[in-house]
Amino acid sequence: MIMALVVLGVIVLAPSLKLLIEQREQIAGLEKSVEAQKGQVAGLKTQVARWNDPAYIEAQARNRLLFVFPGEYAYLVIPDPTKTQTQNGEPISKHIQTTKVDWVGALTSSILGAGLSNQTAGKLDGSTTDGVSTGSTGNTGSTGNTGSTDNTGSTDKGLAPAKSPGMTGVGR
Repeated sequence: MIMALVVLGVIVLAPSLKLLIEQREQIAGLEKSVEAQKGQVAGLKTQVARWNDPAYIEAQARNRLLFVFPGEYAYLVIPDPTKTQTQNGEPISKHIQTTKVDWVGALTSSILGAGLSNQTAGKLDGSTTDGVSTGSTGNTGSTGNTGSTDNTGSTDKGLAPAKSPGMTGVGR
């Protein structure tokens, strides 16, 4: 009799205990999420407080928008277009070339050829139905690095002074 009551109690309480444990885990996860969001809010409040400082606003206007005060000169360094350099300042090799393959045309003809064909998939990919492959085409071209320009080098003709009557931006 006592054993039957214990079994009945376990059967009745087991789903409730499972639900209680799941809810406790969910609450713990949500509390962690709230703490993380409180940290983000604190960081954002710090950023908002920075924008109340006139010196910070001036520094941002000078750096981001290239603003200057009246009587100041801003120099914009324009790189020499004849010199091509990599990001670390080394000249690009003469051996690197761009491909002369019309990849857009090849891709378009491949799509149209596959979409408008009456052949089976096995014939289109170069294999046959008896398991013997007829071969496939490899990669026929590669693209070269065209490089980027480095804005640190300049010549005398690359400096462009800008004088402004008010705090205005310098054109890029």
